[in-house]
Amino acid sequence: MRRGIAATALVAALGLTATACGGDSGSDGGKAGGELSGTVTWWDTSTVGSEDKVFKKLAEDFTKKHPKVTVKYVNVPFGEAQNKFKNAAQSGSGAPDVIRSEVAWTPEFADLGYLAPLDGTAALKNQDDFLEQAAASTEYKGKTYAVPQVIDSMGLFYNKKIFEEAGAEVPQTVEDLKTTAAAIKKKTGKTGLYLRGDDPYWFLSFLYGEGGDMVDAEKKTVTVDNPAGVKAMQTVKDLVDSKAAITDATNGWDNMQAAFKDGKVAMMINGPWAVADTHAGAEFADKANLGIAPVPAGSAGQGAPQGGHNLAVYAGSGNLPASYAFAEYMTSAESQAKVATELSLLPTRESVYIKPDVAKNEMIGFFKPVVEKSVERPWIPEGGSLFTPLKTEYTKVLTGQTSPQQGAKATGAEYRKLLKGWK
Repeated sequence: MRRGIAATALVAALGLTATACGGDSGSDGGKAGGELSGTVTWWDTSTVGSEDKVFKKLAEDFTKKHPKVTVKYVNVPFGEAQNKFKNAAQSGSGAPDVIRSEVAWTPEFADLGYLAPLDGTAALKNQDDFLEQAAASTEYKGKTYAVPQVIDSMGLFYNKKIFEEAGAEVPQTVEDLKTTAAAIKKKTGKTGLYLRGDDPYWFLSFLYGEGGDMVDAEKKTVTVDNPAGVKAMQTVKDLVDSKAAITDATNGWDNMQAAFKDGKVAMMINGPWAVADTHAGAEFADKANLGIAPVPAGSAGQGAPQGGHNLAVYAGSGNLPASYAFAEYMTSAESQAKVATELSLLPTRESVYIKPDVAKNEMIGFFKPVVEKSVERPWIPEGGSLFTPLKTEYTKVLTGQTSPQQGAKATGAEYRKLLKGWK
């Protein structure tokens, strides 16, 4: 899964091994008589079994346009990819030419010197077409280090049949969520919400809903442990304690998806990356049974995080020309339209939204205004690392191992160690 912590098996295709390095891939510098050639190794971090099939096919289509280029497609589990890339880049062995980078990883990789600047290269063709909020995550210290591929946020997925059976209304607030869950339990015997407990990205909607944030990057201040952060921790704990939600400490993505797809729970919080997999479930053979609404609002309003993925080129690639061309092709309007149509993932190019097949996609129609109102995360090098201590304490709070107050306080303490000099 695109935001999952749990690892899955490494899947490699279209080439030799997952450890093939761009600099060691038999490239001749990317040109042969003016034509692109050599090898491009691409690490894709999309969902195995649904998203990966579409991205792999796109990579194959690139080689049809450039027959002298070989693409080594490697699907790396999302939860492993960040550290795997850093280790490979640091050692100078095993890094891919191109990586599908979660938006928060891009400034970190750039700060470490692992990414090639893309300004003035073929990778940034039609740069003005990109959504402003999508492009923001690709820039670091005045340079562009990635190309935005997809952008996303989160919503409340719900089973329309269960809601109809229970005579329940779609919850607008967290308090409504408790009432709705109780009604569903009473009428159907099923649990209201599956709240993923092993990935702190799922906590952000509650944190923003209480008016909080992880940090204030402009003021260089840690904010996760302020009153809003404590209240958000208390909010998620109350959902579990009140039996409105069930949760987990491990394997959360698989457990959540299975429970929702099998009709054992009525709701889950998820994003557009989950639509294709959810439609594969028995409960959603009729796709119309899947409802999506804004994440229930907290005391300060409705909040959902801005997410997405970029394509970045490894600075040590031995085939930069072909890597730039590959990044451009995979983020082109043509490629994004295919991805949007087949997977309901949101494009990062304005021009794609007016294409007929994209414009009529119900899921994209819902998520686009959600994305436009989503909360932008701090694009700092440490942004991706903020999730590690938050994951530890968020899971402990949900499973009763610590209090919301102590969980927020411990997270804040770890942030101040990580962000030296911050208040």
